[in-house]
Amino acid sequence: MAGPRAGCLLRKVTRVGLSPRKLPEDTGGMTEPTAPRSRKLPRIVTSPRTRLTAVIVASALFMQNLDSTVIATALPTMARAFGYDPVRMNVALTSYLLSLAVFIPASGWVADRYGARNVFRAAIVVFTIGSVLCGMADSLAFLVAARVLQGIGGAMMVPVGRLLLLRTVAKHELVAAMAWLTMPALLGPVVGPPIGGFIVTYFDWRWIFYINVPVGVLGLVLVTMFIEDIRETARPQFDGWGLLFSGLALSGLMFGLETLGRGVLPPALIAAIIGAGVAAAIGYMLHARRHPAPLLDFSLMRLPCFGVAFTAMMLFRTGIGAIPFLLPLMLQVGFGKAAVESGLITFASSAGALVMKPATQRALRLFGFRDTLIWNGAASAIMLGLCAAFRPTWPAAAIYAVLLGGGFLRSLQFTAYNTLAYGDVPRSKMSAATSLYATGQQLAATIGVSAGALSLEVARAVSHHALPQVGDFSVAFLVVASLTAIAAPIALLMPRDAGDDLTGRRSVAPEPLGTPAARPGE
Repeated sequence: MAGPRAGCLLRKVTRVGLSPRKLPEDTGGMTEPTAPRSRKLPRIVTSPRTRLTAVIVASALFMQNLDSTVIATALPTMARAFGYDPVRMNVALTSYLLSLAVFIPASGWVADRYGARNVFRAAIVVFTIGSVLCGMADSLAFLVAARVLQGIGGAMMVPVGRLLLLRTVAKHELVAAMAWLTMPALLGPVVGPPIGGFIVTYFDWRWIFYINVPVGVLGLVLVTMFIEDIRETARPQFDGWGLLFSGLALSGLMFGLETLGRGVLPPALIAAIIGAGVAAAIGYMLHARRHPAPLLDFSLMRLPCFGVAFTAMMLFRTGIGAIPFLLPLMLQVGFGKAAVESGLITFASSAGALVMKPATQRALRLFGFRDTLIWNGAASAIMLGLCAAFRPTWPAAAIYAVLLGGGFLRSLQFTAYNTLAYGDVPRSKMSAATSLYATGQQLAATIGVSAGALSLEVARAVSHHALPQVGDFSVAFLVVASLTAIAAPIALLMPRDAGDDLTGRRSVAPEPLGTPAARPGE
């Protein structure tokens, strides 16, 4: 395998069904095939340590994803407690998102400098302390400051948690490990609103933050006891100007897109904020070309698997990111359902994701990454488009079936993207890859909400409805489903056997992703 297309595959592989034997030492330890024994795919067993590491990291990420959505339901209650208009309370959401946007790009460098395990533990501590301070807040300014602190912890938790897995889990176990990490992203936005509604209805709103404390303490103990600390010896110079440019770009774009189509700011001001973000992004691109180790290293896009997976993931997540915004609003405003009933219905999509987790590795081994991303991506877009056909007269079972099937397919798609992206990333670039990928995920989710909100607002304005009607939601769902559908054919740019060594379709030596360099004498 020569050329860049081979970059998606690992080195120590043999043909499917062929057993390896060692060559003489002058071959560099590569393997050659012997006589085939069976065409049956070899069975891959996930080690208990891999499962434990994945569960520990996933639990911390679930805490972060849940907290970022549960607060939305509590905002009206919090507004009454502080004596503010509920619209002004939206700053508690945007301050957290902006904090994430500013500090995520620095996560890779910080992990290399201080050790991924140490940074992950520190991130849990910072996030937990921020949660306590949020619960103690007696004013909006205090709450915003505490949310910014939470955002700093969350910005380190997501990419550094993924980096821990990449450095400690064997490549042939990566699919199973990433399946666990996909759960928080799919579950958090769905279960957050009903949990938030339950807490503010039957308890004090401050408990939406206090519930993070036991999870944070437990996570800190488990990370210390069971996760190894593997560090990089080479530490590039910190890119201070890159942090400034990327922070201005991401905060401007995310804040502008977050408010687009919601009518909370004048259109001219929103345009100015987005324009400033675009200008800062251009400034960062010019700066990154000259810096030897930029915080967001776009040279990674030249890697075949990373480039394809990142591009397709951005489009796919943009469409899917609109679901937590559009679906509850459609059920409550369009169908007239209560908030609790709406939450129970939307939970069906997360149930589908849970069902898919055990089947993820089997599906990818059976069909391969390319075919899975093409056909499963197209099916996911169709299932999302079917939400446009929802009507109050639909039986509940039919709505549940569509949401359950859509969640099932989306879980597989996200796991495939999140795994394949790192299939050809060299060890020295792994921390930079996690920073760039996590930044793309955060930006795509924001764009998704903005696309859904803007589509809904345009449909409402064209139809001259004072409030969005069911037909307006149908238009918005079709728009975001179209964005999701565009991601599927991008997988045609990768070779058919891309990532086969990550799933067991090709035999692979059980070498960890983060295997440290050999020490003298080894």
